[in-house]
This record gives sequence, C-alpha cells and structure tokens, in this order.
Amino acid sequence: MPDLGSGPVEVAIRTAIVYLFLVLVLRIAGRREVGQMSILDLVVILIIANGVQNAMVGENTTLIGGLISAGTLIVLDRGLDIVTVRNRRLARVLEGEPILLVRNGEVLTEAMRRAGMNRDELDRAIRTKGVASAHDVSLAVLEVDGSISVIPRDPPR
Repeated sequence: MPDLGSGPVEVAIRTAIVYLFLVLVLRIAGRREVGQMSILDLVVILIIANGVQNAMVGENTTLIGGLISAGTLIVLDRGLDIVTVRNRRLARVLEGEPILLVRNGEVLTEAMRRAGMNRDELDRAIRTKGVASAHDVSLAVLEVDGSISVIPRDPPR
C-alpha cells in the first residue's frame, strides 16, 4: 500500500480507511453493549485507539490535522447511519441481526456459540432483568446494539 502523505486531504483519506477497517473488524469480532464490556474489552479498545492514531494522521500532529481526522470520523459515522437507515440489507451486514438465545426456557446453544457468549454471561444478563434462570424465560434476544432483551414466561396458573 502506498504511503499517503500527511496533508489535510491525506489525513482525511487515512482516517476514512482506518474507520472503515475498524467498523468491519469490530463487526466481525462481535457485539457487546458498552456497559457489558469487560476490562479486557476496554483495554483492547484503548490500545486500538492508540495504535491507529498515527495511521490516521501520519506525521501531521497539528491542531488542524486532528480536527480534520475528527471531522472525517463524524462525517463517516453519520453517513453510515443515514445509509443503513435507508438500506436494510447493508444495515444487516454492518449491524447484524438480533440473535434468539432462549426460547420457552430452552437455551439455544448454537445461537450462543454464534453470539460468542457463554452460559455465565447469559445467566448474568437474565438475572439483571429480574428473572431467576433461563428456565423462567419465554424469549431472550441478543439485540444488534449488544443488549439482551428478556421476556419472562407467564407464571404458572
């Protein structure tokens, strides 16, 4: 790959490349709600941020270089938001689809594997919704934003 310079246009191009790369890589890596991030997840995000900073601005450490990079990120993020609202197929590719984890008290192990979740994480999420166990759940869904929706079973009559 050619070494792009560090002028304003090059900073915008570098930033766009890094942004799109990270969107794809983090999409493949899985989804977690920010409140569900572990210490390890946070450390990875911080190290990635530090690691890609120079790739975005190159040798341009000026204020304008940083502002161009930040502005490019905001424009790209807003642009992807607009495009995904208008194009459901692209939204499914970039954001994913909800994953059903529990149905009628039965934990769907294959779905858990696809979601990259273990049983402890699921049980913890269920308990935070005020439900004792997966057996007491009608539906549990891993939403595209990383949160888990839980619908409890109706109490026995």
